Amino acid sequence: MALHQVKIFNGFERFWHWTQMALIFILLFSGAGIHGFHHWVSFENLVYTHVLAAIGLMVLWVFAIFWHLTTGSWRHYLPTTNGLLRVARYYAWDIFKGEDHPYRKHFWRKHNPLQALSYLGLKLFVFPLLWLSGLAYLLYGLWSNGPFTNSALEWVAWTHTAGAFVMAAFIIIHVYLLTTGHSFVEHVRPMITGYDEVDLSPEEEAYLRKDEPGRIKD
Repeated sequence: MALHQVKIFNGFERFWHWTQMALIFILLFSGAGIHGFHHWVSFENLVYTHVLAAIGLMVLWVFAIFWHLTTGSWRHYLPTTNGLLRVARYYAWDIFKGEDHPYRKHFWRKHNPLQALSYLGLKLFVFPLLWLSGLAYLLYGLWSNGPFTNSALEWVAWTHTAGAFVMAAFIIIHVYLLTTGHSFVEHVRPMITGYDEVDLSPEEEAYLRKDEPGRIKD
């Protein structure tokens, strides 16, 4: 195995990541305002912005799901216990002793075991929770039955808010981890340029140089 600069994030993946980030920040900002945490924008504009950003994010998710399924990129999110405890120990203890990260990216798995497990949980539980509860809240007029469904709407609102707090916590942890190990710029650069250091076997290197020469840098 040898380290090479390999394009592991294509154009759509980078567009999806940054657009999703922008829309989620808009949703968190507008949602906080709707709940009264700030009064920088009028309530009506906050609701309008929140709904518009939510629709945009759901459309983006539909395209992202289609892209993951058709390109086989979903395999990068498959959880594995191989190396999971070593990575967890690194973030919980070894990182504070200045030790090197125990995981090196591979061509066939660009996320370490802890990342894969976290992203999979986000995509399978948190995103659908926000999606379904948000739609139920938005379309309340279609299923409401007066006072008989008031309690149900309250549970929908609490569920949606809880999901939003989980999303906010994930972002805080995600940004914090970008400041560990390498510099913040080095962590973010791959999602801008698409290229990152990846361990390649001789067979993988030969395949890329022959069939996908634009994905590997000398």
